[in-house]
Amino acid sequence: MVTDYYVAVLREIYKERAKKLKSIKTRKDAEKYQEYVRSAIKKAFPLPETKTPLTPRITGVLEKPGYKIEKIIFESRKKFFVTGNLYIPNNLKREAPAVLVSCGHETKGKAYPLYQQVCIRLVKSGFVVFIYDPISQGERDQYYDTFDEQHPLRTNCCYAHNMLGKQLELVGDFFGAWRVWDGIRALDYLLSRSEVDHKKIGLTGCSGGGTLTTWLWALDDRFTFAAPSCFITTFLANMENELPSDNEQCPPGIIAAGLEQSDFFIAKAPKPVILLGQKYDFFDIRGFREAYSDIRRFYRIYRAEDNIRVFIGENLHGYSPDHQKEMVKFFCRYTGTKPYTEDVSYTVEQIENLWATRKGQVISEGSKPAYEIIAEISKEITRKKRDRSFQQISSTVKKILNISISKAVPYYRILRPFYSEKGDYVISRYAIETEKNISVILYKKARDTSKAFVLEPEKNISLYIPHISALQDIEEDPLALSLFSEGDIYSIDVRGIGVSMPDTPDDFLHPYGYNYLLKSYALMLGKPYLGQRIYDILSAFNLLKSKGVKEISLYGRGQGSIIALFIAILCKDIKKVVIKNYPPSFYEWTQVPSFLWPDANVPPSILKYIDIPELIKTLEGKIELIEPWGPDMGASQWKIKY
Repeated sequence: MVTDYYVAVLREIYKERAKKLKSIKTRKDAEKYQEYVRSAIKKAFPLPETKTPLTPRITGVLEKPGYKIEKIIFESRKKFFVTGNLYIPNNLKREAPAVLVSCGHETKGKAYPLYQQVCIRLVKSGFVVFIYDPISQGERDQYYDTFDEQHPLRTNCCYAHNMLGKQLELVGDFFGAWRVWDGIRALDYLLSRSEVDHKKIGLTGCSGGGTLTTWLWALDDRFTFAAPSCFITTFLANMENELPSDNEQCPPGIIAAGLEQSDFFIAKAPKPVILLGQKYDFFDIRGFREAYSDIRRFYRIYRAEDNIRVFIGENLHGYSPDHQKEMVKFFCRYTGTKPYTEDVSYTVEQIENLWATRKGQVISEGSKPAYEIIAEISKEITRKKRDRSFQQISSTVKKILNISISKAVPYYRILRPFYSEKGDYVISRYAIETEKNISVILYKKARDTSKAFVLEPEKNISLYIPHISALQDIEEDPLALSLFSEGDIYSIDVRGIGVSMPDTPDDFLHPYGYNYLLKSYALMLGKPYLGQRIYDILSAFNLLKSKGVKEISLYGRGQGSIIALFIAILCKDIKKVVIKNYPPSFYEWTQVPSFLWPDANVPPSILKYIDIPELIKTLEGKIELIEPWGPDMGASQWKIKY
C-alpha cells in the first residue's frame, strides 16, 4: 500500500515537472530554470561554511611504466583522514588535464580492480588522476577498532553508510553532504598540484561513484567535463522498481522541490557530459533514456548538442571496459590528448601496494571515526538548547515532522471482524482512509460481540499503538492484556506497520529493507515517515471524536512509544500517556557507534531543538514510563538478516 502511495505521489510530481520542462523554449527560460535547480540542490546539501587545512602527506610512491602512483593522505575535516592515489604521467612538459575519480560501493575502494583500470587508462592517456577512498571503504573503515572483522558494518560499506546517515539526520546533517565534502576537498588537493591544468578538470565514477559524480558536478563549478556511469535513471523509476539506495543517494527534500536526477546535469548545461548506462543494470535503463532526453533539451537550447553524449553498454552494473573506453575517448576529445585503448588489466596492483597508511586503515593513523565526530556535534548542539513552553514545543514538533493538523473526519470502512476461538471476545476492524491511497486499520477488542459491525466507541477509550503489529501486541503484550482485563481496548496499525508492513518482521530491520526504502522517499519528499504515521493517528482521532469520544488514554510500545509521545505533545485530548520500551533519548543514539532502531523513527534535525527527556518533562503528571529500550532496542529478541 505505502509503496503504491509513493508511486502515485511521484508520478504526479513527475507529470508537473514534465509540463514545466516542455514549457522551456528559450535560453532565458533555461537559465531561469537552472537558477532554481541550483538553489534547490544547494539547499539539500548542507556543506561546511569553512575549509579546515588539508595537511596532505605523500606516504609512498610506486614507479610504473609510463607513470607513477603517489600515496596520499589528507584531512577533509579536522582529524578526519582521506586516503587516495595520485596517478601522474611521466615526463610531463606542461600542465596536464586532470580527473577526479569517485569510487562506487565497493569495500576495496580505490584498490578495486575496475577502478584501478579506470585510473590507468586515464593516466596513459595523459591525465593526472586522483582517486580517493569513500567513507567506510578502502582504508577508511570507520569501525576498524570498534567491531570484529565479520561485523556487517565492516563487511558491507552500504550498511555503514546508512548507519551514519541515521545519526547525521538527528543532528540536521546529511551523509551525502559528507560524501560530497570529501570530493570537494579531494579536488582542492588535486588543484594544489603543480602538474594540473586548472581549466581542464574531469570527474567520473560508477555506481555510488556515479552518484558522487552527479552531486559534485552540480555543486562545484571547477569541474569542466564529466562521465557518470551506472547511476543515472529517475527517482520515480527506483520507487516503481522498489529499488533502495544508500543514504547518500537520497537528498532531503529534493523530490519535494520537483527535481529529478537529470536536473543535476541540467544545472550545468552546456558543459561537456557523457552519460554511461548498461542495458542489464538494476538502475532502470528506461529512466536513463528519459534523463538523457531531459538533459539534451537544454543542450539543444544552448546550441551545444555536441557537448552531451550517451553510451549504453551490453553489460551488467559496473565500470566495464566499454564504459571506460567511451569515457576516456570523450575526455580526450575535450583536452586534445590521445586515448589509450589497449588492455590494462595486467597492470592492476595488489591492495596492500596502494595503501597510503601503514596498516591499511586511517583509524590506526589517528583519524577520528565519523561516529565520534557526530557524537561531538551532537554534544555541542544539545548544549545550546533552551527551555521552551508547551506551545513552543508543540510547534517545533509540527515543524520538524512537517505535520499539518486537519479537523477533517476521514471516511472509514467496516471490515470483517475476527472472533476468538472460544467466542468470548471479538476484534472489530475499521479501515480509516487518512489520505488518498492510504488506509490505516483501527482495531477494537471487545467482549460484547453484538456490536462487531458498527463503530460505536465509548466516551473514554484506551488506544494502543504497537511496535510492529497491533494484532500481535493486543494478543501478546502484557501491557495490552492488562488493559483488556479492565475493558475494551482499541489499537491501530499506522502505515507501514502490521497489515501494511511490506516486510516480514525478520526483515523489518534490514538496512536495505522496504521500511528503509519508504523512509528515504518520505525524506526526499520533505515529509518524514514518522510524521506521516503520526498524521494517521491524528486523523483516526478526528473520526473517534466525531463518534463521541471525549478522552483518550494513549499507550505506545517500541516504535509506537515514539509516536505516542509526540501525539501527547500535539493533542490536548490525551488524558494520559503510557510508553513502554521507549528510547530514553535521541541523543543516546548519537553517542554510540551504532543503534538498531529503524530509520523511520528518526525525526530529522530533532537534536537541534528538543529531545525525549524534555518532551517527558513537558508531560509531567500524565505520563508513565515502562521498561526503556537502549540503542539496541532489546536486541536479544531480534534476529537481523543482513
